[in-house]
Order: sequence, then C-alpha cells, then structure tokens
Amino acid sequence: MQVDDLIAAAQQQTGLSNLGDDSVLEALNRLVDALNSEAKLNDRGEQSVQGNLVATLSNRLRIEDYLASHAELLERPVEKPLFVFGLPRTGTTLVINLLSVDPVRRCFLRWEAFDSVPPPKPSELHAGPRYEACQAQTELSLKYAPHIAAIHYEEADSPTECQFSMTPSFVAQYYDSMYDIPGYHQWFLHEADYLPAFRFHKRFLQLLQSETGGRWTLKNPWHPLYLDQLTTVYPDAQLVMTHRDPVEVVGSACSLVKAIRPMFSDAVDVEAIGHNLLETFDVMIARTLAYKEKHGWDSIYDMQYADVMRDPIGEIRKIYQHFDEPFTAEAEAAMNHYMQANPKGKHGSHAYSLEDYGLTREQVRERYRDYCERFAIPVKS
Repeated sequence: MQVDDLIAAAQQQTGLSNLGDDSVLEALNRLVDALNSEAKLNDRGEQSVQGNLVATLSNRLRIEDYLASHAELLERPVEKPLFVFGLPRTGTTLVINLLSVDPVRRCFLRWEAFDSVPPPKPSELHAGPRYEACQAQTELSLKYAPHIAAIHYEEADSPTECQFSMTPSFVAQYYDSMYDIPGYHQWFLHEADYLPAFRFHKRFLQLLQSETGGRWTLKNPWHPLYLDQLTTVYPDAQLVMTHRDPVEVVGSACSLVKAIRPMFSDAVDVEAIGHNLLETFDVMIARTLAYKEKHGWDSIYDMQYADVMRDPIGEIRKIYQHFDEPFTAEAEAAMNHYMQANPKGKHGSHAYSLEDYGLTREQVRERYRDYCERFAIPVKS
C-alpha cells in the first residue's frame, strides 16, 4: 500500500481534494508503514484494510468539503459534552446506551460515523438509506461472526465509540486493536500529537449537530490516554470513568482483539495481544492519575462496574446528580424500557482465559494492585 495511492483513490471516489490539517499525512504514513512492514496481512486482509482506509479518507474529504461551504457551523459551540470512558470492558457500553435514550441527549451513532455527509435530520437518525446500508452490514456480521457479537454488538443506530471521529485523523486506538503493528503502537502511545485528532473530532460534531441537536453524550474507552488534549478542545467537558476488576478487564479485552485479528491475518500472536494491552492500560491509568492530581480527584466522576451491573439505572441517576442535572421521568422510563428489551447475554455468552495470552490472575492482580486500591475497585478473590 502506498499513501499517495490511497489518497488518490479517495479523491477519485469523491471528486474532492482537501483533507484539511496536514498532520493527517504524518499519521497516515505512520499507519501505512506499520501495516506494510508488520501486520502480516493476508490477501483478504490487505483488500479489507485498503478499502477501509480509502472509505475513511473519503468520509474525511466529504466532511471538510461540507464544512468549507458551511463555515458558520464552526461557530456553533459544543456545550458541556459528557464523555464516558474507562479501561475497555468496564461497562461503558451499557452506560452510554442508557444515557442515549434520554431524549435531551445526542449520541454519536454507528452509521453516521462512516457516512456522515450530509448531516442527518432528526427523521434520519434511525431510518433512511444510510442507516439501512449500515444495518445490513451489521446483520451480516451477526450472521457470520456471532462470536464477536457475543462480546460487543452495536446496531446501526446504536451509540458507537467517538474514536470513530478520530479515525479520519489516523490517530486512534482502533488501528492498534485491529492489527498487530508494534511500530504504530509505540508511536501512538508515546509520540503522537492527539490535539489535531480532537480538533477534527469537534469539527465532526459541529457538522453532525447542525440539523439534529441535543447534549452530546459520547463514549470511548480509550479517552484516558488523552484527557489533557480532550479537555483542551472541550474545556467544559463532563468526564465519567468506569472501573472493573482488571483480571476481568484484561481477559475480556484480549479475547475481543483475538476474535478480530484473524479477519486480517493468518499469523496472530496472542501473547503480543496481552503484552500490548497491558502496556496500554498502564499508560491509561498513569495519565488518569496525573490528570486527577492536576485538576482534582473530583474532576472525573468515577463509577464501579459492579454497581452498574447491580443497579444500572440507579447508577445513571447518580451521574445526573453529580452534574446537577434533572433526571426526568421520561428519561427513567426510557431507560427501564431499554433494560427490559436488552437483557445481558442477548447476543450470546462470552468466555475467556488469561492463560491464553501468557498471563495469570496473580500477575495481573499484582500489576494493578495500586490502581484497585486507589479507586476502591471490588475484586474477586
């Protein structure tokens, strides 16, 4: 793969040329170099990756073109966005799904993350050709990869991770999960400038909110990596972090990556999955603690996975109380309806073992002992 060829394909597909901030080129070059030299893609994987990168570039071109002709959208604020995050597999999906049914909130939907222009009208959020095309793909995935749906499943109009507004900047943990690319992994964790990705993230939201408003309520487990940059771009952001026993987190997260990578490569190193995720989690925790030390322990509202599983709506109510916002009867009724319609395990059960990744419970427990004590995380004996 060549970066110039990918860009040319996207430009030919769209008839557009402006990618916006030049920083996107450095990030894309880093990613493509790692994919070419390290990812061990099979033929199907290489075709899939090329298609994904061209589609992502095409969506970015369309976003930049729309904003260039509707510059007034960039003057409209994104007020008090709420961000839900935490180590992956800590309940962020349930939290965002419950928040999303509050009619005053606006979430980043799966289909609009990939086919974003023109911005949807209210009647198009849950219907229309773009939604239907994405839902058809989702149903194919459910049919042919049910093991992945059992771990994590999204409808086309479900809230998705807002890192998909960072993927068009090619600075996103998504790429590090999908492919075994150690060079990109190290650059992304320790060298990448996250600010341009968040500036584009905001431009993306400003476009999407132009026809359909509401309080942005967003989720991305990986936001602890870049809290400083997030709050530089969104200084009035409301931050919510979920916490779970790391023994469960590590095993579950590893199993999801293990389920995905064989779609692109015939040489999946399962022990590398464990090593890379542990390094990423170390950085996430260290940066979370550094942010709290700088801004105060209460600068992030902390939630326990165990509490969310025990009393999900009661825990959501506490978020509203913490930020001094009304928890309406309409919102509560919608959340109760969601829980009744979506029982745990709806798409199958999820089993995993740390030993599959060269790890043990004792190693993980000791590695994250301080984290568990600082956040009073309930752990299994």
